[in-house]
Amino acid sequence: MTAFHGMMAAGLGSHERGTNILDTGAHFYEVYECSDGRWISVAAIEGKFYAELLRRLDIDPATLPPQMEREHWPEAKARLTALFKTRTRDEWCALLEGTDACFAPVLTTDEAPHHPHNKMRRTYVEIDGIVQPAPAPRFSRTIPDLPIPPQPPRGLDEAEAILADWLEPAETAALRAAGTIG
Repeated sequence: MTAFHGMMAAGLGSHERGTNILDTGAHFYEVYECSDGRWISVAAIEGKFYAELLRRLDIDPATLPPQMEREHWPEAKARLTALFKTRTRDEWCALLEGTDACFAPVLTTDEAPHHPHNKMRRTYVEIDGIVQPAPAPRFSRTIPDLPIPPQPPRGLDEAEAILADWLEPAETAALRAAGTIG
């Protein structure tokens, strides 16, 4: 939170939602809907990345107000909203992915495991036919154990046997009576 408190102290932030650089206020740090109803994200905060985004979008920077002039963000956002609606998410990916435009597609949980970046980083694993996020953080020398597959529901007797190591029988009985276990 240090950065956010610092921005507020420097007069660079607002408590009003949707007016700040990182809370969808800025046109250069936002998600946009595409013509196919899917979404993309841009996060071109630094000047060099913003310039690259505009270059790839074929926008003359002189036709937009200066990037950090907050009072002009709604106007610039309207322009980008209209532009991103002209192509599909896949078309924008073909143009912007892998560049310094600070761009990424917004993926569903079904799409994310198949994205080339996530595949390369081994972000997902499959265990017993269930795709799930890989353990994090991942280290080069200490590899964490994979998560265990989902377990079938346990019965009341097994739950009470497990709790017997930690609770007195009267406590277990009270939990059963309250419906906490059962």
